[in-house]
Amino acid sequence: MWSSEIMYTQFVKNTRHIVTASAVCLGLIGNAHAQSAADQAVEAAKQYSGVTLNVLYEAGLQPLDPKNFTGPLWEELTGIKINVIESPVDQMFTKAMQDYRSGSGGYDLLNVIPNQLPDLAMSGALEPLDDYVDKFGYREELQGIAPVYRDNQMTVEDRIYALPDDGDVLILYYRRDLFDDPANQSAFQEKYGYPLAPPTTWQQFSEIGQFMTDTYAPDTYGAGLLRQPGNAQYMFQERFRVEGGQFFDPDSMDATVNSDIGVKVFNEMRAENSWMPPGVEQWGFIEAFNAFLAGDIAMTISWPPVGRWAAGYGKGTEALNWIPETKVADKVGYALPPGGTPELAVGFSLAVASGSANKEAAYLFAQWLNSEEISLQRVQLPYALRDPFRTSHFASEEYRSRWSNAGEYLDVLQKGAETGLLDLSLLQTDRYEEALRQAISRLWSGEDAKKILDDLAEDWDQLTQRIGVDKQKRVYADWASKPNAYP
Repeated sequence: MWSSEIMYTQFVKNTRHIVTASAVCLGLIGNAHAQSAADQAVEAAKQYSGVTLNVLYEAGLQPLDPKNFTGPLWEELTGIKINVIESPVDQMFTKAMQDYRSGSGGYDLLNVIPNQLPDLAMSGALEPLDDYVDKFGYREELQGIAPVYRDNQMTVEDRIYALPDDGDVLILYYRRDLFDDPANQSAFQEKYGYPLAPPTTWQQFSEIGQFMTDTYAPDTYGAGLLRQPGNAQYMFQERFRVEGGQFFDPDSMDATVNSDIGVKVFNEMRAENSWMPPGVEQWGFIEAFNAFLAGDIAMTISWPPVGRWAAGYGKGTEALNWIPETKVADKVGYALPPGGTPELAVGFSLAVASGSANKEAAYLFAQWLNSEEISLQRVQLPYALRDPFRTSHFASEEYRSRWSNAGEYLDVLQKGAETGLLDLSLLQTDRYEEALRQAISRLWSGEDAKKILDDLAEDWDQLTQRIGVDKQKRVYADWASKPNAYP
């Protein structure tokens, strides 16, 4: 659907000019002033001029950053070529692991989904980065990465294996015009006894959604959420913990996902579908996104690009020609989802493959990409899917001027970067997630919630036994000890 053979947009040309000019002024090409972390990366990398780095990226829009913008600029600055290797997101872990086990050294720099970091690091597939961080003066600048990403998506057992590089977080988007309408406010207050405003609990979410559906359907429904199991599993992970659930008994590693809390969340999720658009059980990102842009739903919960694109940011960019015309550009409001602790839901960190023949060069490219000055340009590329992840990104006056309420958008993302919840991270996490996806499929088909979750807990226990209880307990304990594992 998304072509990678796309000409530079005018925005990219302008951005490259800005960054290159900044590079000269800051000393990237000239070294006249004190070096920043980006400066140091460039200067150190020049010794590797002529090297080609193989970089593994998710297929789609993501690679347009290194292909069209940072890759060519890095080559101008250092002489190092960037060869982008694309992969479907669900195959990236397998390809990285296979490359490591084969010893082929096919990748130098990896984009790693953070909840797969322990598996890759503990298998030996990733190079520890602490020595590079200190050698090239990057430790201080790492502190500028927002806490939820810095403290949770960088280390395994206190060693740095990756640089958090993407502010993925699921936030609430709502129709301000419907919420601010005086007639709606009066009718809702009379019926429910509290003001109509973005929901802070899941009960409020359901009541507001039902109200909007009763008022406007079939033209507009109260909400439409990500219900395809691959997406809905993240929403379950969030809600389960918001309500007080824990995935495992930390002493025995027995799964506790089938607790009364889990059953309550499953039943509530299914009940909500009754006032959402028909067929919502099959909705993924595109279906929910298109419905919100068309004005067909009053609320949705999704990743940050929805907030930018719904406001019209990037309109006219060739790579975004697939996006339908937004009908809500001046009507979008932003808020944290009910509970105030949004799921981070995937994201990416930059890691150096342990089998690379160019480890230092790969690290230096990662440091440069991740640095304050370069990353700020990257997260503003209209077509790219890197979302704000540094304090300086949220505060940027340039970014905050991109559309009328971009500041509100960035403020909400910053709150999510403080309270967001980590995706469950274990050895062979994908197998646990697959069992959860199957459970959600059964939920939408109408099976008993308790029976589904009992079966899920049994599946998880069997996985833990096969992997090794003590091994899994060690990884779970490290994950659960992080600040944002549980609210």
